[in-house]
Amino acid sequence: MVFLTRPDEPTDGFAQYLDEEQATWGFVPNYAYCFADRPDVAVAWKALNRTIVAGMDRRTYELASIAVARARRSTYCTTAHSKFLRDICDDPDALAAIDSDPDGGALPARDQAVYRFARAVATDASAVTQAQIDGLREQGFSDGDIAGIAYAAAARMFFTAVLDGLGAQLDLQTAQQFGPDLVRGMVVGRPPSDTPSGNR
Repeated sequence: MVFLTRPDEPTDGFAQYLDEEQATWGFVPNYAYCFADRPDVAVAWKALNRTIVAGMDRRTYELASIAVARARRSTYCTTAHSKFLRDICDDPDALAAIDSDPDGGALPARDQAVYRFARAVATDASAVTQAQIDGLREQGFSDGDIAGIAYAAAARMFFTAVLDGLGAQLDLQTAQQFGPDLVRGMVVGRPPSDTPSGNR
């Protein structure tokens, strides 16, 4: 479920991280083992991510995260953030719109602007134009809002690269939160695991 070897005896720092992840998810997600030797990196990532989320609208954050995850072909992050969009943001309609058009074309204009900007940051940030920023402003986003989307996109790129680069597979438990047709559309890269993730 990851390319790295799981430690038989996790260090105190990693054991604490595993406990926190199990408390959050109800199981230890496969991605946790990407940080077995550097739990301090996982802690720093979580702190950065929480700071970014705290400074922006949660739904905007999830739309940006899904756009980046799809652009980076991260099945793990595409599925996890689709779950958050549906369950935490209570927006199954946006999830259905993305499923029908993974490029975001079926979303309302304001959401399209977020989605396309986040995807542009993920695919070639050097090609982002003033016109794209102005387009976000026209949809009512402040410069602080726009910076937040860029922060969310850049941070998601780090996490997707670590997980896919180290072979983490989406947890079966998370994949099973969706019907088979929806999951099939979220498999944009590495396939999900076919066995449940374990406990600490």
